[in-house]
Amino acid sequence: MGKGFFNVPTANNEPVKSYAPGTPERDAVLNVYNAMYRSTIDVPLYINGLYVKTGSTRTISPPHDHKHVVGTYHLADQVHVEKAITTALEARKTWSKMPWEQRAAIFLKAAELVAGPYRAKINAATMIAQSKTIHQAEIDAACEFVDFLRYNVQYMTEIYKDQPKSTNDVWNRVEYRPLEGFTYAVTPFNFTAIAGNLPSCMALMGNVVVWKPSDSQIYSAKVIMDVFEEAGVPAGVINVVFGDPVMISNTVLASPDFSGLHFTGSTFVFKELWKQIGNNIHNYKTYPRIVGETGGKDFIIAHKSAVPKQVSTAIIRGAFEFQGQKCSAASRAYIPKSLWGEIKKLVIEDVNSLKMGSPADMGNFITAVIHEGSFDKLATYIDQAKTDKDSNIIVGGNYDKSKGYFIEPTVIVTTNPKYTTMCTELFGPVITIYVYEDNAYAETLKLVDETSEYALTGAVLATDRYAIAQATDALQNSAGNFYINDKPTGAVVGQQPFGGARASGTNDKAGSAQNLLRWVSPRLIKETFITPTDYRYPFLGE
Repeated sequence: MGKGFFNVPTANNEPVKSYAPGTPERDAVLNVYNAMYRSTIDVPLYINGLYVKTGSTRTISPPHDHKHVVGTYHLADQVHVEKAITTALEARKTWSKMPWEQRAAIFLKAAELVAGPYRAKINAATMIAQSKTIHQAEIDAACEFVDFLRYNVQYMTEIYKDQPKSTNDVWNRVEYRPLEGFTYAVTPFNFTAIAGNLPSCMALMGNVVVWKPSDSQIYSAKVIMDVFEEAGVPAGVINVVFGDPVMISNTVLASPDFSGLHFTGSTFVFKELWKQIGNNIHNYKTYPRIVGETGGKDFIIAHKSAVPKQVSTAIIRGAFEFQGQKCSAASRAYIPKSLWGEIKKLVIEDVNSLKMGSPADMGNFITAVIHEGSFDKLATYIDQAKTDKDSNIIVGGNYDKSKGYFIEPTVIVTTNPKYTTMCTELFGPVITIYVYEDNAYAETLKLVDETSEYALTGAVLATDRYAIAQATDALQNSAGNFYINDKPTGAVVGQQPFGGARASGTNDKAGSAQNLLRWVSPRLIKETFITPTDYRYPFLGE
């Protein structure tokens, strides 16, 4: 048991390395990338601290070279999921009583492992199986993951320090208990940091976890598992299962000990899981916590006072980094007519300068989309835009999946502000632009707010401060993360806590204490020093 009030190391954001030609980090990650690319790995389930091979496997292939196999992973049966649950519940008996500073030390060590000896490996794994450029891998798999681990420890201590007022004869204190039962983490393919954060932040607060990563992220998930194991996460605290998502979720949500869902993924799946939890509500021992970050149809709106080159850069970076596969990616833009000619010219020039190919070639800005299903969906929308009378592709529009799932960065211009690609989440390197009359700024702001069911991120670019203030007010419910004179992507832990509302999720702000508070159940303890011995109050006197 701890014998003091302990100060944890002050959390600082991990510096992003440049990977410029000639730098040691560039050589290191390329060496690891090439070695991993030429070899194969076998990824078992991870239950009760043991690696479990089921014999039923699927292969792992890079999206940019889909005929090349870099590994296999094992699929769970229902019995494995049930074992993960019972194992977690058994581990909870000791983990929930672990002193907080001991839990903190584990995840602080995990942060330093990622920042140091595992940095090249976790970046290379993310480049290979998620087709991220080294810059996108670095800001995600290394830096953001490290930031989550460091800042979560700091936020945990801030939460524990939040205590009620006491008096001379009454001592009031709050303990922040882990949830009763076990929690369930469902993580996406697009951010290695999110995959690591969702299970670890719940475990940090004393919870035990069943974690199901995306099938398209298992290669880097294995590195996360290795980090947690080396950092000292005890057996049974975080259990990892792969396979049929319906079977896994059905098994987890059928347990009366299920106490919380931490989810990042599609809006439809999240709503279905929420409905399933509601249908099972009478079976649970406690009301489950439900936290989700889901889809987005994120916007850029430029005012007539905006600087054209700033707008075009925000479009290129916001829409096409990581092939537009960020939930925060810009996928619709509203440009004033007076600026459109210059912005159009700049956007076309920039798109035509983008190189596309394998992330092993660090001259490439664009790589492949995640899998064939995504490729086919995007190709369908691009083909439709080529034939529709109210749309016009001004640059891009080609695609090829013979070697990898490559979609050219594509810019659609529409005369219909409710055109399908202005409203539908595509999750790819496609942005649709609507050109509005300069004097219709207020009406266009209303259009931005009403066009999409989502409300994740958005950006306004302007030099007129009245226009900025007007947009900030008009779009207050349109984005949980709102950017002024910047692209709508790139939230940093500790600086821009991330999340949105409407169909974009529960807005519990990953990277903040607000999120961690969802994974504890406070208990108020009141201790009275002089206990009354007479029931009579003064008002009862003669």
